[in-house]
Amino acid sequence: MPHNPQKNRLFPISLRDFLIFAGIFACAIGVCALLRVADSSDGFASPVFVLAVLLISRFTNGYLFGTLAALLSVVCINYIFTYPYWAVNFTLSGYPLTFLTMLGVSLVTCTMTTKIKEQERLRVESEKEKMRANLLRSVSHDIRTPLTSIVGATSAVLETPGLSPEEQRAFLEDAREEAQWLIRLVENLLSITRIGGESEQLAKQEEAAEEILGEAAYKFRRRFPQIQVAVSAPDELLLVPMDAILIEQVLSNLLENAAIHGGTTTKINLSVRREGNEAVFVVQDNGRGIPARELPLLFDGTLKHSETPAGDGKRNMGLGLSVCMAIVRAHGGTMHAKNLSDGAEFSFRLPVPEKEFQES
Repeated sequence: MPHNPQKNRLFPISLRDFLIFAGIFACAIGVCALLRVADSSDGFASPVFVLAVLLISRFTNGYLFGTLAALLSVVCINYIFTYPYWAVNFTLSGYPLTFLTMLGVSLVTCTMTTKIKEQERLRVESEKEKMRANLLRSVSHDIRTPLTSIVGATSAVLETPGLSPEEQRAFLEDAREEAQWLIRLVENLLSITRIGGESEQLAKQEEAAEEILGEAAYKFRRRFPQIQVAVSAPDELLLVPMDAILIEQVLSNLLENAAIHGGTTTKINLSVRREGNEAVFVVQDNGRGIPARELPLLFDGTLKHSETPAGDGKRNMGLGLSVCMAIVRAHGGTMHAKNLSDGAEFSFRLPVPEKEFQES
């Protein structure tokens, strides 16, 4: 049988929707039963079930359970809560009107809810496409420039006779630096592929936040031994649901940006703390800060190479930060940046289940 995605969107079947339908409908029956005990009249059932149909149509997907709720509501009103009780009477004058009202409420609400959810889906897809387009636009330059430098440096060593060992070492060190930059770029690209499409879910597990910070700091110190990194975490164990590889990539990007784009950075503070039901990761540096004109553009990948510091055109700060934002959003978190009196601060928040804070 051919797959029909349109039908699946309009009449989806899921356990979640069934439980919502069953719970709200059972509550409507219970409320009407209590009202009948308190009042002998029959007029209370219709508005209660209209409300039930409205809620079911609003909180379930598609038209299936809203329409089913409308049909069953008419049956319940007629059979259980209208005289003669526990008997079907199709001669009631208001029966067709009740049915049409229920069905109309269901269809209108389902249509509005479906359109809202479809608009939200399109908005998310548009943001992802924009992020991917910005990424590809940045990558086209970021890959070509370091490769040209690597080829030039190695060609000079291989083809230029009479170079002193010091000159050869300088060329090779430059080639190594460019190769390291390419490695970081490829890691960012791999991070984007790990996020996947909308239908895919991140493989999140509870990880000790302190260990993730320690691993990111250890790798950073190997690349930038001249910069001090201070790591701080709460005394109690803080477990955060995350994809550890992706969140470590975020921290690595932020640390590298602090070192490269901070200019005068000599010290970085890397910390995590908990606030309510969120874990807050913070990277602070004592560099020259973020130019005010760049703050609104940091996370959308639109920073042009001409906007980065002179002499560093190949290192596009916007690329790494747009990857960071994509990863944090995929975890259901938020990300912010601001200037301090001495340097800059990048922070992001990840949700933590309430039970984690109760247990700690």
